[in-house]
Amino acid sequence: MASNKITVPEAKSAMDKFKMQAASEVGVTLNQNGYNGDLTSRQAGSIGGQMVKKMIESYENSIKNS
Repeated sequence: MASNKITVPEAKSAMDKFKMQAASEVGVTLNQNGYNGDLTSRQAGSIGGQMVKKMIESYENSIKNS
């Protein structure tokens, strides 16, 4: 069974920052306290989609520059 828990504690703050940046880029305001249960599915999907887009761009740039 897969888990979405971050296993490296230092990575949590980096992922939170990444998520906040992605949300800002798609025009969604996230709560700083961590609870965002009031987001619509569309908003949450937009954030996740933006995060995936950025990860793919980063990977493509890394293989292009190697």
